[in-house]
Amino acid sequence: MSALDLHPAPRAASPAARIRNHGLTEARLVMRNGEQLVLALVVPIAILVAGKYVGDRVGLPLSMLGPSVLALAIWSTCFTSQAIQTGFERRYGVLERLAATPLGRNGLLAGKALAYSLISALQVVILVVVAVILGWRPVGSALAWLPMLLSVILGMSSFSLFALALSGSLKAEVTLASANLIYLLGLAGGVMWPLKDYPSGVRTVVALLPTTALGESLRAWGDGVAVWWPVLSLALWTVVLGLVARKVFRWVS
Repeated sequence: MSALDLHPAPRAASPAARIRNHGLTEARLVMRNGEQLVLALVVPIAILVAGKYVGDRVGLPLSMLGPSVLALAIWSTCFTSQAIQTGFERRYGVLERLAATPLGRNGLLAGKALAYSLISALQVVILVVVAVILGWRPVGSALAWLPMLLSVILGMSSFSLFALALSGSLKAEVTLASANLIYLLGLAGGVMWPLKDYPSGVRTVVALLPTTALGESLRAWGDGVAVWWPVLSLALWTVVLGLVARKVFRWVS
């Protein structure tokens, strides 16, 4: 019978475990922030409730408002919330210190991506339930699911990379102001209103925005229609914003 080996055998957790643990921790911290909760749930739910009663008057019936609010939720979390949070973490030296741990820089960024993806997924589930209670009935045919899911994944990626490019190159206070302003511009730029409702002179510009691509993909899915151009647009944006973020992101302010 062999003797028990009671010698200490410390070892670091696997990279996957480190990323998972950091992502879950960051998700909990973000959801404890009151401002983040307002952006993540209070504003989208308020828009859904208001749209139930006045949406038809502004050209946003619930059939169109439901998927548009899902796009807005992903936009607000993956871009606005992440940009603000990362900007202040960078200012106070949090990123610099975490990057020096076994988590590493790549693990830190992967953990952030996991955290905001989890928050967005939770948002979408809650908002779908609220919209259905209010009377939204998405068609969501089988053919429309694949381009919609790809658009959501690429939309989260491109918005997150945009957030990192902004927060990694500007001061925290400038990031805060810029992220909120860009959030409002994105809200008006294809997230909430369908592309066909914009004047012809503006439509060409709005069609190029990643917010428009995500909004159009979700609205098409809600109508049971499969559209693929948003997937291509968001894939291109992901590549471009990834290159920009890699070029301009700085770990210290």
